[in-house]
Amino acid sequence: MRASTSIKEQMKQWEGLSLKSYRCPAGVWTIGYGHTGADVTPDMEISRAAASAIFGSDIARFESGLAPVLAGVELTQGQYDALLSLSYNIGLEAFKGSTLLRKVKANPNDSTIPAEFSRWVYAQGKKLPGLVARRAGEAKVYVADN
Repeated sequence: MRASTSIKEQMKQWEGLSLKSYRCPAGVWTIGYGHTGADVTPDMEISRAAASAIFGSDIARFESGLAPVLAGVELTQGQYDALLSLSYNIGLEAFKGSTLLRKVKANPNDSTIPAEFSRWVYAQGKKLPGLVARRAGEAKVYVADN
């Protein structure tokens, strides 16, 4: 599957846009629409066009990373979009080890899955209101077309 245009726009809103690098609440250097990695350095600056290009590359990377993880699982577009957004924000490795993923693999329509999103609202042990709102939004997307 591929990310819908709708979730990409929502992710941009949730991530926000920063044309200058900064440390996110988890202490990770970040730029653009939530881009992290070894290529992000202190005092880095990019253009809006570069931020959009990086975001597109990041989405493609996460789609590729999710493909083997979700192989054989039949998902709706909303379910896929919500899982992509979550994994983009918490990282593929964290997502791969999550109870949420275990439940999705067992039964993507399990009624307890939306509540699992709310477990991912902490950065360095602090509950962040922005993550609470994002996870509520992702849970809503997950069940939207069921």
